[in-house]
Amino acid sequence: MLSEKTKYIVKSTVPVLIQHGTAITSCFYKNMFHDHPELLNLFNQSNQKQGRQQKALAQAVLAAAANIDNLEVILPVVKQVGHKHRSLGVKKEHYPIVGKYLLEAMKEVLGDQATDEVISAWGEAYGVIAGVFIGEEEEMYYQAENQDGGWSGFKTFKIANKVEESDVITSFYLTPADHQSLPDFLPGQYISVRVKPDGDAFWHNRQYSLSNAPGTGTFRISVKKEQLGTVSGFLHNQLNIGDFIEVSAPAGDFTLVDNGTEPITFLSGGVGVTPFISMLNDLAKKDPERNVQFIHAAQNEQVHAFKKEVNNLIESMTNAEAAVFYENTDGRLSFEQLQRILLTKKGDFYVCGPVPFLKAMLEALSLLGIKENRIHYEFFGPAVDLSQPQAV
Repeated sequence: MLSEKTKYIVKSTVPVLIQHGTAITSCFYKNMFHDHPELLNLFNQSNQKQGRQQKALAQAVLAAAANIDNLEVILPVVKQVGHKHRSLGVKKEHYPIVGKYLLEAMKEVLGDQATDEVISAWGEAYGVIAGVFIGEEEEMYYQAENQDGGWSGFKTFKIANKVEESDVITSFYLTPADHQSLPDFLPGQYISVRVKPDGDAFWHNRQYSLSNAPGTGTFRISVKKEQLGTVSGFLHNQLNIGDFIEVSAPAGDFTLVDNGTEPITFLSGGVGVTPFISMLNDLAKKDPERNVQFIHAAQNEQVHAFKKEVNNLIESMTNAEAAVFYENTDGRLSFEQLQRILLTKKGDFYVCGPVPFLKAMLEALSLLGIKENRIHYEFFGPAVDLSQPQAV
């Protein structure tokens, strides 16, 4: 347990973290990777280059400081990050390394503001926070390893099929190279894929939502070719049917909430449609009478993936409807458009897509009076707390 004095000191650093958080985490990653380059195997290096991971960690540190006297508040974030850590192979032995370089980065960036008292308090606090993460992640490792067909770490999969879904999105159908059965997964979960292009010293990791329903005997991931995406580019350009890749067991907590028979509304932007395809496939099989509205926004028809599959699933259900907005003809999906087409304000709302899309849809749903506990959303990449002050 942390003393009241320690909690007070840590909480008093919140204004400093708001101002210097990203500078601290940027320094942290730079120094840690310099001394421990092997840890690059555990990180999405594209997110590192773009600064997204630095901002996400700064936000997490800020949230921990602001809630140090009531860490239960951040448990949802702990679980979300824990899933990502488990899928990437982050272990408890990595936490002391992180703690060491995080405290050193605070000293380096904050200078005289990082007094011995502040660093000591943060050292104690980090130990408690790390313990919460380690406990959650060890349980996740146990579950992954002990379910039927489960495994720990990465496993070799064969690309059984490769299908173009649009001008920018291609689906890869994956089967275990050892021909063992696949574990069950929850619609909306993801797997981590790692590749090592020729000439690269380290693995590149990327997490992709499973876009098919459980029980098909394959994992399907649907990958958008990103301009700066090392992994997506490698998958699209270098890998074909019969090739092999390394895959982790399914993870993630962005899944359907058990809300009985209440309506479900999906709001997706671009490749954010992928977890919802899995959810819709599962609903069509198990609950075809559920009231579902599937709303998708894309830049244009050429980049719109799964149009036919969604329409077929919607037609197979009794009370389901779909709506599509193309930016080049309809403009970006707005509050006014959403207000006009939304069939109900009841039930649960699921949102996934780029950060600007997420912000716009969450603001629109709030204006429409949808309760916060009925709105569920997922980031592709490091999460950003859209409701909190942003560390800079």
